[in-house]
Parts: sequence; structure tokens; C-alpha cells
Amino acid sequence: MAYTRIHAVKATVQKALKYICNPEKTDGQILIDSFACGIETAHYDFMDALSKSSGVGDKQAFHLIQSFAPGEVDFDTAHQVGIELADKLLENKYSYVIATHIDKEHCHNHIIFCAVDNVEHKKYNDCKRTYRHIRNLSDELCREHGLSVIIPAGQKGKSHYEWQMAKVGTSWKAQMKSDMDNAIREAHSYEDFISWMQTKGYEVKGETFGDNALKYLSFCVLGQSRFTRISERNFGEGYTKEAIRERIEKCVMTQENFPVKKEIPFPKRLDAKRTLIDTDQEKFQESGALKHWADIQNLKIAAASYAEGGSLEELEQKIPERNATAKAARSAIVDLEHEMKSKAEILKYAKQYMANRKFQRGYEKAKDQDMYFRNHETQIILFGGAENMLKRYGVKMASLDVEKMQAEYDAMTAQKAKLKKGYQTAEKEAMEADKQLKNIRQYLGLERDTQGKQKTNKKHDISL
Repeated sequence: MAYTRIHAVKATVQKALKYICNPEKTDGQILIDSFACGIETAHYDFMDALSKSSGVGDKQAFHLIQSFAPGEVDFDTAHQVGIELADKLLENKYSYVIATHIDKEHCHNHIIFCAVDNVEHKKYNDCKRTYRHIRNLSDELCREHGLSVIIPAGQKGKSHYEWQMAKVGTSWKAQMKSDMDNAIREAHSYEDFISWMQTKGYEVKGETFGDNALKYLSFCVLGQSRFTRISERNFGEGYTKEAIRERIEKCVMTQENFPVKKEIPFPKRLDAKRTLIDTDQEKFQESGALKHWADIQNLKIAAASYAEGGSLEELEQKIPERNATAKAARSAIVDLEHEMKSKAEILKYAKQYMANRKFQRGYEKAKDQDMYFRNHETQIILFGGAENMLKRYGVKMASLDVEKMQAEYDAMTAQKAKLKKGYQTAEKEAMEADKQLKNIRQYLGLERDTQGKQKTNKKHDISL
């Protein structure tokens, strides 16, 4: 698991960089990397970016720390996870230095990045939303590398009983949260969400809004002795009745950032996306009318799934095809991101080289070079750093064309957006086809079970 925290660096950037790059803490500086800045000249690179932005305030950089559990990860893997975190978070825009420290029981990454980006010269917005984004990215990378993930901040810890139940997959609170999430995705409105929860076997209290309404929505499922309050304290952010209603409205009104009505001239049969109602629950067995209603709903869902999905053979073929398309698109995105990272760094150094070349030439021609260097120290050091990095990348200074490089990077950005859209579409279609296939198979199975029971009952009646 990895813990993260972040704080602003105001007046001690150089000191902070010196601390994280300490050779004794970084295996002789082997576990140090940087992006769009030299390790020795990072402070100057940061100051140059800050000078191009207005209204930055006193925040010059941010110091992000990612700590791993003792013995869970080796140093090289921790360093790689840190680089991937910085790349995903900063999107090739902000200069950063990353150092992995190995001087304590647990290895941990220090990432110091400039408060202003190199592309649009905008300041980094450090707030709860961006911190949650950091946590989510860190958890996602931990999963990819086979590491454990901690409970997100803002969620209440489990009791020992809940922990035991969750371990064997029977936590009622975890199941309630899962049911709520599924109902939010399926519901057309807040009222529909309440109906969905009721069909899943939950008793409801406090679902209404208004001055005289109860403050909290509460659910009680079979086996519980009392109602469970639906609140952020119990389930985390997004679990008040106001937040649930807002989440449903966003799901209904948004389809890839466009209103559904504009995107779909003919309304879809949304029943196809629903999950069949489990009629084995006790309340359906006790009430014939409720069981009849649920059977009709299941028939509609299965019919809609078949109508949208076609034959079982077509669905079975569509799922692996869509998954393969999504996998190929995802792989292409990763490769393109690596290429874009190098291109972004070269572009940054090319701009830095061109902007400071006149100061280098002025220094070479100055009669009093010591005085000239003192007056233009930052610009001359940045020029030298940019020149060295461009040579390392094999870029010839004589043929340097910043506009062409920018156009190539912009084309790669557009290509990435296109690949990302294709990936999301293919993944969504695969999930929907899988759900439709499961609905049809499950309904056919239920129908056979019902027919079998009817035949058994008839035989029993005849024998009597």
C-alpha cells in the first residue's frame, strides 16, 4: 500500500531539492530522475517557469511524498511507481524531480514539481479534489504493480466484525454500498433509485425532501435489526440523498459530455442495461403479486437485452472483439504517452534554448564577463542546461524548429484524444454486451427452473 501527502514549498525550493537528492538517501543518487529540468539546475528551471506566470503567490513548488509499507516493495519498483505517478498527475506539463529514499524501514518517493506548468503557464491547483485525484492515481498504480491499497480518506474504518465479514465477502455494509452504486447507474431518477433499492429487498426511511423530511436517507435489509443511515461518515463522499440525486441526474443527462437527447434521436430501451431482479428472495416467495411483477420486469429486461444485443452467438463474439479493440487502443495510448513525454521534454528545452540564446551570446561578447554573468546568471545557466539536454537527445541546434516541434506535439495530443475515445467506447460496448448476455442466459435459466417446478407440481397433483 502507498500513503500520499503533499505540501507547498514557498521560499526553500533549493533547500528542499538538496534534501531529496541527498546521495546517502538515494543510493548514491542512482534513484533520482527528473522531467523537463536538470537535477542540478531544477531550481533555475522552476524560477524561469514561475517568471512567466502572474498571480502565483508565494507557492513556488509542491512536495509530494508517496510512502510504501515496510517490506512490500523493492526500491526499483517504488521508484518506477513514483515516476508513473508523476507522469500521470502532471501530464508532461510540469517540471519535476523525483528521488526514492532508502534510508528508513519503508522506502518512499519524494516528488518536487514546479507550481507553474511549462505549456500554459498556469499554476497548479492544490485542493481536496486534486488530492483525491493523487490518491486515486496512486491506488490505481499500486493495483497495477500488485501492491495493496489503503482505505480512501473520508471513509470510516471498519469494525472488526465488518472486517471479518468483508474478508469472506459477506459484509452487509459493503453489499449495501454496492447495491446503491448499481441502482444509481441504472436509475432514471431519484424516485427510480428508491424503487430499485426496494426491489432489492431494502426497507426505506427518510427518502423525501423538504422542510419536514428527515435529514438522512436510511435503509434496512433483511437480517438487520435497525436502519443504516446513508451518510458520508458511513459510506464516504457522495452518499447523502442530495449527493445521490445529483449523481443520478449527471448519469442521465450526460453521455460523453453531451446531452442524451442530442446524441440519440430515438430513445434507447434502457431496460437492457438493468440487472435481473433476484426473485429467490423471501419477500417474492411470500407475495405472489410481487413475484408476478418481478417476472414481468425480468421478461422486459431479457427481451430488451436480446433486442439490442442480437443472438447469443453475436453477443458471445462481440465481447472478445470489443475487449481486444479496447486492449489494443489502451496499448497504443501507453506507447504514445511515452513518446509524448520525450517530445514534451525536448520541446521545453528547445524553447528554453531559443529564449536564452541571446544571453549566452551576450556573455561571450561581454568585456566584463564576470559582471555580465552576475546580472544574467539564471538565463545563462538555463541556456547551458537546455543545450546539454538537446545534445543528449541528439537534436541538432542548427536545424532547431520550435514551431514544427510544437505542431508535431499538438498532433500527438489530438491522436491521443481519439485513441482514448475509441478505448472508452470499446470498453463500454464490451461491458454492455456482457451484461446483456448474462441477462439473457440468467432469464433462460430462470424460465427453465420455473417450467421444471410447474411440471413437478403437476405430477404431484396427478399422483394425489
